[in-house]
Amino acid sequence: MSTLLASALALTGCSGATGNARTDAAEASGDGTLRIGVLLDNTGDQSFLNAPQLAAVKLAVKEINAAGGHKGKPVELIPETISSDTAAQAKALVAAKADVVIGPTDSSHAAAAIDVLSHAKIAMISPANAAPGLSSYRSGGYYFRTAAADVAQAFILVKLAKDGGAKTVAVLHEAGSYGKEVSVAVAAAAKSAGLGTPIDAEFPAGQAQQAAAAAKAAAPDAVVLIARQGAQGAIAELNNAGLAGKKLVLSDGAVGQYGQGLGSHALDGARGVLPGTFPSAQFQAGLVGIDPGLKDMTFAAEAYDAVNLAAIAAAAAQDDAGTSIASRLIAVSGGNAAGAQGSAGGEAADCHTYKECLDALHAGKRPNYEGQSGPVNFDSNGDVTAAAYMVYTYGPDNTAKMTGSETARSGGS
Repeated sequence: MSTLLASALALTGCSGATGNARTDAAEASGDGTLRIGVLLDNTGDQSFLNAPQLAAVKLAVKEINAAGGHKGKPVELIPETISSDTAAQAKALVAAKADVVIGPTDSSHAAAAIDVLSHAKIAMISPANAAPGLSSYRSGGYYFRTAAADVAQAFILVKLAKDGGAKTVAVLHEAGSYGKEVSVAVAAAAKSAGLGTPIDAEFPAGQAQQAAAAAKAAAPDAVVLIARQGAQGAIAELNNAGLAGKKLVLSDGAVGQYGQGLGSHALDGARGVLPGTFPSAQFQAGLVGIDPGLKDMTFAAEAYDAVNLAAIAAAAAQDDAGTSIASRLIAVSGGNAAGAQGSAGGEAADCHTYKECLDALHAGKRPNYEGQSGPVNFDSNGDVTAAAYMVYTYGPDNTAKMTGSETARSGGS
């Protein structure tokens, strides 16, 4: 999840970590017990995001321990707390001797967690951070994320427009880092795809009338709307301007079930994307088995994969220390960064569970974990290089249904 990072990323590099744990050789320094912490930072309206991530982490730990745990000892899950004071939570996890931490959700909280955890040489994998600026945040190589950066969706948004027959695309983006960064990426993707972009209009949330009028004057074949808080108002203004229905392609922040909140047929035929993959029936059953009251599964797949990757990395390193885990995450995810430990060694073997990956290690092969969120393939920044998206199409009642899936890979392919 991405919000404005503002001062957090303006202070890039304040972490006390040095070196690059993602690629530096690591000496075994663990105590023999793999401890996993969870950083749950969702409060208020976003509190519903805690339950699916926690259920996914608990499910992964349960399965890992059923497969023998780490070096024959059970993996320990440090009891969770929920707080928006991310630094305080991180310090508590350091005191509890965490080797790896799953979280946080909010990108604006990432810097505080990174600074504390990287200084303590604890690996950190966020299942939800999407702010592009985090790719260059100095974490000493301890920070990874199983969620794609917001800009990864640009290729898919342009593909949807092109698949719909568009040769020109107008871009409307809401003011702020999310809108600006994704709009720049969309313009680049459109150019690469051979589509013209006659206009890229910015608008403040709730004030999209002028931008919609400019888009109408440009007479595009399609309109890509990149927005969050101001999405509904912008859609209404585009509808008033005659740019509605199947002409519209919505970014992940603009996708919602609008229903009667918009005029009849305003979104009929419009398409949009949401990150991730629809959870399999087996995975859903596993999550509900952990939390019978679970109603939402947002970021569950990414959290589940984060835990499995950490445990597989520890198994590959034969050590539970955060430094050892960080040094092996690129290799076991299927990534291939220069200097990454284990990336070049052994025949690669695709695996989908901790047990399968452990079997690959025992067979002398290099595990390539492909989990519930799809292929991960960490790069040298700890980012995924393959991002899965669900495609939604709207009906005449302005509600969306999943109608397909797409994968965006780094390099725009």
